[in-house]
Amino acid sequence: MNKVILTGRTTKTIELRYTTSNVAVTQFTIAVNRDFKDKDGNYSSDFINCVAYRKTAELLAQYVEKGDKLGIVGRIQTRDYTDKDNNRRYVTEVIVENIEFLEQKKKEQSVEPTKVEEQPQTDAFAEFGEQISIDDNFLE
Repeated sequence: MNKVILTGRTTKTIELRYTTSNVAVTQFTIAVNRDFKDKDGNYSSDFINCVAYRKTAELLAQYVEKGDKLGIVGRIQTRDYTDKDNNRRYVTEVIVENIEFLEQKKKEQSVEPTKVEEQPQTDAFAEFGEQISIDDNFLE
């Protein structure tokens, strides 16, 4: 079984690209906090490379900015390539299968309150005749 679940923050705004066969793809990194402190008492983070395709890639590029908190479900995949100096390089990435937006966007525009005009109060029971008094002591 190859299943990864991560919660972290994006390290930069996500950019959308397309493959030569016109498939949407995006590569991004999320910072995932570790559960323990280092020798200086600070929490460290792991920076995990992720890749998303098709509709998931389009959604990420459209709605996610640097610092946004995401939940990611995916699988680990390793690939290799030869660099320009003819050295063989290996890359391990999380292939994103599902995403969850974990924080609501903050509204950057202030919304002016709507003015509500006061309505004159009227007696809703005026048409029923004489006003009566209700006393809690009527049972005594």
